[in-house]
Formats: sequence, structure tokens, C-alpha cells
Amino acid sequence: MTTPTRRRLALAGLLALTAAAMAPAHAQGTYPQRPIRFIVPFPAGGGTDNLTRLVGTKLTEAHGWAIVVENKPGAGGNLALDQVAKAPADGLTLVMAQTDNVVLNPLLYSKLTYNPDKDLRAVALVAAGPAVLVVNADSPYKSLDDIIQAAKKEPGRLSFATPGTGTISHLISEAWQKSSNVKFTHVPFRGMAQAMPDLLGGRIDIYMGSIPQR
Repeated sequence: MTTPTRRRLALAGLLALTAAAMAPAHAQGTYPQRPIRFIVPFPAGGGTDNLTRLVGTKLTEAHGWAIVVENKPGAGGNLALDQVAKAPADGLTLVMAQTDNVVLNPLLYSKLTYNPDKDLRAVALVAAGPAVLVVNADSPYKSLDDIIQAAKKEPGRLSFATPGTGTISHLISEAWQKSSNVKFTHVPFRGMAQAMPDLLGGRIDIYMGSIPQR
């Protein structure tokens, strides 16, 4: 079971690494021995990717460390977390994870190739952010009530995009539909960057995602 402390750390985004802490490497005065790899469970261009690159830039400026950012989307983030869980426990391979990846995946996937409680360790809370509902600027929907009323008139007609099935944004949208007694057609994308062209092009009606904040 995920501990309350770890759960809180995972709520918005955290750096997680394999079971070894970075302290031993620091104690030897040799950290990092080679470039630090940041694994991102989402495609390039999204909020988590941009945040990771910003963190990497700041670490390089502050410490002179070499940082490599690798995008490994897929399977709800499980591919990225599995890669980090199986990496050498030297503190040089980290993942910028979200609540979806660390807390929800063990509940949504019956078989994981890693144990998030045993194979990963929380290092730092990097950012927290709200879930936001977005429409095209030319959309006829100017308020939440406009969307709800349109959905009630034509159940299932409005398309509702999220960064992926099983993500926090997806679960929030499902809960919202249930509480409002409406029905949308869910369109899962691999990330925010992939959804935006379709939203701006009018191919989807609504997008729900999160915006990282401090």
C-alpha cells in the first residue's frame, strides 16, 4: 500500500528513482559519475516534458550536471516507470512521474512489471497543478453550463479529449459526467501536445488536462 507521505508526493509530480538513495553517491563525493537521465512518461511538447526540461536546465546551471531527457510514453506511464525500476540503483536514472503513474496504475492495471512501493523512491515534489477544461477560442461554449446543456441535448455528441485512458484528467471527466448526468465521447491521446492540434482544428470539442505549477 502506498504510504500517505508517498501518496502526497505523487499527487502532482515527483522525481522517483530505483531503491538506492542518492546519499551514498554524495557521501563518496562522486555524484554524478555520468549524465543524469530524466525519463518522461509522456510525449515531447507536453506540460510534464517542458517541466522536466526546465528542471534539467536549472540543475545544469546550478551544479554543472549533464542532464539527458528521454521521452518514453505508453501504457499509462508503465513503460517509463518499468525502465527506471530496472535501471541500476545509482541515482542517475529518474522519472518525472504523476499521480496517474505512481498511485493509480497499481489500481488500474492487474499486472505490473514493477512494484512502485519497493522499486521506486520519492525524491522531491516538483510541481502541483489544477485540472483545467479547455475549448477552442471559436467554440460556441463559453461556460461550463453551456457545455452541460449541449451535452444533455445530444448525449455522446461532444468529444472529450484527455492525455490518456486512466489518467487523472480522464477519471475527473468521468466523475464530472456522472455527477452532471451527461455523456461525452472520450478521445484519449498520448499527451497534451498531441491533443492540441485537434482541439485547435475543431476535430475535438473539449480537452481536460493539468497545468504544472509551483
